[in-house]
Amino acid sequence: MLKIFNTLSKKKEEFIPHLKNNINIYVCGVTISDYCHIGHGRTFYFFDILIKYLRYLGYNCNYIRNITDIDNKLIIKSNKENISLKELSNKMINSMHIDFNRLNLSCPNLEPKITDNINVIILSIKKLFKNDYAYIDKEGNVLFSYKKFNNIYKYSFFKKNNNIIKQNNNFILWKLNKKNDLNGWSSPWGFGRPGWHIECSVISNKYLNNIIDIHGGGSDLIFPHHENELIQSKCLFNINYNIKYWMHTGLVIYNKYKLSKSNNKNFLLYKLLNEYFPDVIKYYLLSKHYRKNLNFSIKILNIYKKSIYKLYLGIHDLDLNIKFNKSDILFFNYYDNIFLDYMNDDLNISGVHKLLFLMLSEINKFRSKKFILASKLAIRMKFYASFLGLLQYDTKYFLSNKYFYKNKNYLKLINKINFLIYSRNEERKNNNWKKADILRKKLRKLNVILKDKNDFTTEWFIIN
Repeated sequence: MLKIFNTLSKKKEEFIPHLKNNINIYVCGVTISDYCHIGHGRTFYFFDILIKYLRYLGYNCNYIRNITDIDNKLIIKSNKENISLKELSNKMINSMHIDFNRLNLSCPNLEPKITDNINVIILSIKKLFKNDYAYIDKEGNVLFSYKKFNNIYKYSFFKKNNNIIKQNNNFILWKLNKKNDLNGWSSPWGFGRPGWHIECSVISNKYLNNIIDIHGGGSDLIFPHHENELIQSKCLFNINYNIKYWMHTGLVIYNKYKLSKSNNKNFLLYKLLNEYFPDVIKYYLLSKHYRKNLNFSIKILNIYKKSIYKLYLGIHDLDLNIKFNKSDILFFNYYDNIFLDYMNDDLNISGVHKLLFLMLSEINKFRSKKFILASKLAIRMKFYASFLGLLQYDTKYFLSNKYFYKNKNYLKLINKINFLIYSRNEERKNNNWKKADILRKKLRKLNVILKDKNDFTTEWFIIN
């Protein structure tokens, strides 16, 4: 039975959806005022794995992920670049899609933009006025009021914590535009644009009719965004508002601070994907449990580059098309149970990483003496890795890929390696084993791994 940690109840709960086989999932999408950074990658990669696994368990998943395509930073940037808000937002959305496609993430069923749902947002704010949860401040902005809401402890991520209640100041539902700001819409309260928190309440209700099994996002959204969304939605929809499970991913931390749009320039996804193979980045992103924060450094990323390389090298040259028989199914039950135990325990993906390396050690043990068994282990390992989007590339393509060669004098390096390998092969033919061993050590210093057959090197790879 799948158990997931519910941020609202602060405990693991058995996953029992509203309906038997159909699941509604809403994940707060990107505010596209800049390019996506690696923190965005972690959140949406995790929910991609979650959805893959739920579908494997037999559920039909309706996955909605909104796009916030209007905010102050986006407006400032469009003015600075002297292009329209729509042109800039389309550029950023296209960039986001390219990044997520390079990570091979599944597309949501729908990806509604905030700017396409302004009328529904205005209607919802009218309803909050009618229910006496909204008012207009001195500057003409529409604010949500907590005064009438008596169940704040019940509908809060911070149960009975007076400090957090004091922080819950009234928040903006509709922001009145300043003079000369033409990026907005007409409303009963003047020309302006919606506040942040009202967006998700309205979008999730419109597209999922408030039958939401899982509502997700990064842990930085718990307060104030999801806190305010939760309370605001309860005021809008009352008994018709029901989210069963709230799930949040940990942050990516750099120098003790979370990555944000103000400090992300060196950690943009597209830049990292130009330097590292997608499998390397994905392996790193969930090397710790998804709810834990993750420290980032290039040094750490390079460590995981070696880990992925070892996994690909381990399954290279095996027969990945062998068919299984009935006895194989019984044999692999042991590994299947380990895999399911990890995934059913709040998607312990870092545990699945351990399983992959357990199987790698078995593959290496059987490779020379029991080739067929090693090949079947590799096939099964690839199957488990497929839920994480790993090990799905052709091994030869991966092991010879440009991502692993950072030496600027690449051609000179290749020529040197080929010369050393040729010289070593000649020494081996002539039984000059000491000289051949010296050449092998020189190659090892260049981080070259050799694959030999009889007295000849058949393939070589660089690992760095």
